[in-house]
Amino acid sequence: MPDDARLKIVFCWHMHQPQYRDLISGEYYLPWTYLHAIKDYVDMAAHLEEVPGARAVVNFAPLLLEQIEDYTRQVKTFLADETPIRDALLSALANIALPSTSAQRQALILACMRANEARMIKRFPMFHRLVDLATWLMTQPEAVQYINDGFVTDLVTWYHLAWLGETVQRNDARVQRLIAKAAGFSLADRRELLAVIGELLSNVIPRYAALAKRGQVELSVTPYAHPISPLLLDFQCAHDAVPDAPLPKLAQYPGGEARARWHARAAIETFQRHFGFAPKGCWPSEGAVSSASLKILTEAGFNWAASGEGVLRNSLVHAGHADHGMKEAWLYGYYSVDNTGMNCFFRDDSLSDLIGFTYATWHADDAVNNLVHHLENIAQCCRNHPEHVVSIIMDGENAWEHYPNNGYHFLSALYRRLADHPQLELTTFSDCIKTLPGKPLHKLMAGSWVYGNLSTWIGEQDKNRGWEMLGDAKQAFDTAVPRLSGAQLAAAQQQLAVCEGSDWFWWFGGYNPETTVADFEKLFRRHLSNLYKLIGVPAPDYLSQVFTHGSGAPQHGGVMRPGQVTAEG
Repeated sequence: MPDDARLKIVFCWHMHQPQYRDLISGEYYLPWTYLHAIKDYVDMAAHLEEVPGARAVVNFAPLLLEQIEDYTRQVKTFLADETPIRDALLSALANIALPSTSAQRQALILACMRANEARMIKRFPMFHRLVDLATWLMTQPEAVQYINDGFVTDLVTWYHLAWLGETVQRNDARVQRLIAKAAGFSLADRRELLAVIGELLSNVIPRYAALAKRGQVELSVTPYAHPISPLLLDFQCAHDAVPDAPLPKLAQYPGGEARARWHARAAIETFQRHFGFAPKGCWPSEGAVSSASLKILTEAGFNWAASGEGVLRNSLVHAGHADHGMKEAWLYGYYSVDNTGMNCFFRDDSLSDLIGFTYATWHADDAVNNLVHHLENIAQCCRNHPEHVVSIIMDGENAWEHYPNNGYHFLSALYRRLADHPQLELTTFSDCIKTLPGKPLHKLMAGSWVYGNLSTWIGEQDKNRGWEMLGDAKQAFDTAVPRLSGAQLAAAQQQLAVCEGSDWFWWFGGYNPETTVADFEKLFRRHLSNLYKLIGVPAPDYLSQVFTHGSGAPQHGGVMRPGQVTAEG
C-alpha cells in the first residue's frame, strides 16, 4: 500500500424502532422509541461530537424520526399546559396522580423492571433495591394495592434516570443531583427530569444534522416503515437462499411493487423534512435485498445500498466462484450490481458481531485493541489494493445496554484510536464511491444480513400466517380505495405501511422471548384492525385471537431487535 494510503473503514449505525403508536388513538403501547432516544441516540451523537476526526454513516428509519418528533411535541405541550402525554410510562413520570387500580399499578411496576439487570439496574443501589422489592411484589399481586405513591414515583424516576445516556449522566448537573438524592423524589424533581428528557428529544435530530453539515457523518435512510421489500415484490425470492422454505398460501403480496415504490418515496420525503436534503444512500430494512428491490431504490434516487456478507457469498457461489478463501479477495470493496444501477456494500459479519455480541464482556481497552488488531491485519493483507473498504454495520441502539456505562469507554476509545491511526481511515459510503472503483456483480441472490437469507421473515408457520393476514387486509384496502377521500386515503395508506413493517414477522416464531412475541403479535393485530377501521370494513374475527403457536425453531440466535433485551429484563 502506498505510504499515504490507508485502509478505508465505514461504520454504519442503523437507528430503528417500529411504530409503537396507535395511529387512531395516538397512544403508545411500548416506550422503546423515547427510551432509546435519551440513552443511545444522544450518546452516539456525543461520541462523534467529541472526536472531530471520527466519521461514520448513521441511518435512520423514517418511523423513528416521526416518533421522536411526536414525543418532542408531547413533552413540550405537557410542560406548557399539561396536555396529556400519550405514553403511560412517560406520563407516570410527569403526572401528579398515579394509576389508581391494582392492575394499572402492577403494569407500571412491571414496565419499570424492563432494563438490563447487570448494567442498568444493579449499577444504582437504590434502583436495585426498589426492583428487588418490586420483583417480590409481582409474586404477591394482592399486595400491590397497599403500595404507596412514594414507592411507585421513586421506581418510575429511577427507571428514567437509568435509561439516560452515559454522556447525560456525566455532564448534566440536574441529573447528577437527582441520582445523588436517591429517594423521596418530589413532583418538582420528576418534572425537572421530564424537562431534561424533552431537551434530549428535541435536540437529538438537530445534533445529527449538524454532524452531517460539517461532513463528519453521512446520513442515510431506510424505506419508510421498514418493510422487507424483496418479499413485497416476490415471495419466491426467499427460495434463492432457502430453496425448500414453505411459503404463505397467498401466491404473492397484492400490488407489492407499488408498495415498495411508495415506501422508497415516503422515506425520502420524511428524511428531507427532517434534515433538509435528499439522502444518497439506503440501508434496506434488515439489509434485505434482491435485484428487483435494488432497482426500485435506484429509480427512487439512491446511489448506494448495503447488505450482509452472506448475500454476497451466496451470489458469488451461484456465479461459480469458490465459497472459501480470504475475505480480502471478495468482501472488502463495493459492487455495481448488474441491471440495477446500484452500488452495494456488504457487511463484515464477524467484525460487526464482535461489537454487537462479544466485546460487551471485555475491558474496553482490550476490546478496542482486538478490533484494531483485526483491522490492521486486513490493512496488511490489502496493502497492494488501496480500493478496499471494510464495512461494519449494526444497530445503533441495542448492543450498548450490555456494555458497562452504555458503551461509553469502548466507543470513546474506539473513535479516538481510529481517528489518529496511520494505517486506517474512517470514511463514508458516498466518499468511497467518489474515490474508489467498484467491482461488477452479475447476479444478486436475494437475502438479508441475517445468515444471508430471508427466513427470519417468511417460511415458518406463524410468519406465513402473518403474511396471509396482511394480504387479506391489503386486498380489502385495494377494494376500498375508489371510495376513500383524500384525508381518509392518506390515513389508510399510512396505516397499511405500518402493517407492512418487518418487525412483526421477525418476532413471530417460538424461538423468541414469549413476552416480546406477545407484545409484537398484539400490536400487529391492532395495526391491522385499525386499517380495517380506517377503510370502513369490519375486521375479520381472527384479529381478536392470538395466532402465534410457539412452534418455531431458532433461526437467528443472538440477534437483538428493538425492545428484546429490555422486554426480557
